Amino acid sequence: MTTSEFDAYRPPEEPKRRRRRAAVSPDQPGQRDRKRRSGLAPATSDGAREMAMVPEPSFTASDSSDSSDSYYGRPIIKAPPWDERVATYLVCGGIAGGSSLLALGAQLTGRDVLRRNTRLAALGTAGVGAVALIADLGRPERFLNMMRTIKPSSPMSLGSWILAGFSTGAGVAAAADVDRLLGERLPLGPLRGLLRAVETPAGVVAALLGAPLAGYTAVLLSDTALPTWNHAKDHLPFVFVSSASLAASGLAMITTPASQTAPARALAAAGVVGDVVATRVMEHQMDPVAVEPLTIGRPGTLMKWSERLAIAGGVGALFGGRHRWLAALSGAALVTASAFTRFGVFYAGKDSAKDPKYTVEPQRNRLAARRAAGITDDSITTVR
Repeated sequence: MTTSEFDAYRPPEEPKRRRRRAAVSPDQPGQRDRKRRSGLAPATSDGAREMAMVPEPSFTASDSSDSSDSYYGRPIIKAPPWDERVATYLVCGGIAGGSSLLALGAQLTGRDVLRRNTRLAALGTAGVGAVALIADLGRPERFLNMMRTIKPSSPMSLGSWILAGFSTGAGVAAAADVDRLLGERLPLGPLRGLLRAVETPAGVVAALLGAPLAGYTAVLLSDTALPTWNHAKDHLPFVFVSSASLAASGLAMITTPASQTAPARALAAAGVVGDVVATRVMEHQMDPVAVEPLTIGRPGTLMKWSERLAIAGGVGALFGGRHRWLAALSGAALVTASAFTRFGVFYAGKDSAKDPKYTVEPQRNRLAARRAAGITDDSITTVR
C-alpha cells in the first residue's frame, strides 16, 4: 500500500454495508462454497465498483485568487519562480539595446555628446541587467554554465550569448569615450591606439545586437507554458522592441542637451506609434480569455498608464523636445511607459498561471474552433 500527498484531496468513500449471510440448511452442504466459486457472492472490495478520483473542474468567476475549483484545488501549471529582478532585467535590456542604436546614429552624424551618453547608458544598463539576472539565478556559476554551449532552439542559451557579445562591444566603445572624457589620463599606454582602432567596429557590433537584446526576452517569455505569455508569442517581440526605443530615446532626452537629441526625438515618435499599435494588435489577436490578465488588476493598471505616458511623452518629444526641461520631462514619461509595459506583461503572465481558467478555457475555445472548421480526423479533436 502506498500513500500520496494527494490522498487528502480525494472524496470520502462511502461506508461499507455488511450483508447478512443467508442461512445454510444442514441438508445443503457446500452451498456457500459453490456460490463463491460461481461469482454469486457479494463483492466487498473497492475495486468492484467505479468511483470518481477527481471532481469535475468548474470556472465561475474572474478573480484569480479563488475563482476556480480545479483538480485538488491547485493550479494546473506552475509559474516560474521569477521575481522583480527578472522584470528589471527586461527593462534594462530594452534600454541597453535601444541606446546602442542611438549611439551608432550619433557617431555617424557627428553628435559627440549624444554618442558618449548613449554608449555609457548602453553599458550601464546592460551591467545592471546582468547583475539582476545573475542575482535571480542564485549562483553566478549558473550563468557561466549557459556559456559552455550554444543551443539554437533555446532562447535562454541564445540570449546569454547575445548579452555577452553585446556587453563586450558596448564595453569597448564606452571605454574609448570614458578615456576621452578623462582627458586620456587612463594608464593605457600603447593600448590607446588599439582602443581607437576597434572603437567603431565595437560600436557597430553592439548596435547590431541591440535589437536582438531588446526582443529576445519576449521570445523567452512566450516560449513558456504560461497562457498569457504563450498566446502573445506572435506579437510580443514587436511590443518589446518598440518599448525599447521609447526607453532609450527617453533616457537620451534626459541626459543630453536638446541641441543634439534630434535622432532621439525621431526614434521616440516612431517608438510611440509602434508601441501603441503593436500592443493593441497583440491584445486583439489573443484569445479573449488569455488576454484578460493584461486588462485587470495590477497588470491592467500598468498597461493603461503605459499607453497614456507613451502618448504624452511622444507629443512632448515632437512639439517640446527643443526645450531642455520639457524634453527631460517627456523623456522621463517615455522611460516610465516602457518600464510599465514590461512589468505589466511580466505580472500578467505570472497571474495567468494561478487561475486554471486561463489554461483550460483557451484550450476549449481552440477545440471548438477546430470542430467548427470540420477538423475532426486528428488526435486533437474527436466527434461526440
